[in-house]
Amino acid sequence: MSVQAVRDYLEKFGYADRITEFSESTATVELAAAVVGVIPARIAKTLSFKVNEAVILVVAAGDAKIDNRKYKDKFGAKAKMLTAQEAIDLVGHPVGGVCPFAVNEGVTVYLDESLKRFETVFPAAGSAGSAVKLSCEELFESSQAAEWVDVCKIPENED
Repeated sequence: MSVQAVRDYLEKFGYADRITEFSESTATVELAAAVVGVIPARIAKTLSFKVNEAVILVVAAGDAKIDNRKYKDKFGAKAKMLTAQEAIDLVGHPVGGVCPFAVNEGVTVYLDESLKRFETVFPAAGSAGSAVKLSCEELFESSQAAEWVDVCKIPENED
């Protein structure tokens, strides 16, 4: 059901045909990278948080980690991830398939600067067995992101 909602949503932008569904799980960055055939950093993971009573999504490169200081400076609160049930109830997608498309009303999407290292990235498409190939500009447009943010850190041995 969730993949179909994302497909319908991305149709408005002309990207629905870029969704690929896999028989293998893409629920983690490592699994998704292996199935899609790219380095883990190019998997655009969507992290779901509660900031006070608001729900936000931060889409970041697969190798990026939330930098608690940067996050608190940007959002004014400590990073508090949603539980698996909250992700379904508040965002509209199950963990492993959380993506910035076809989300519940009131959810604000942010894209982390860590993604800009890549020409194309692969966010989930609503299930733990799907991905969609998009450029960073296409991701920004189709996710209707509020803005680009810098709230992550990437490993030192990466660009």
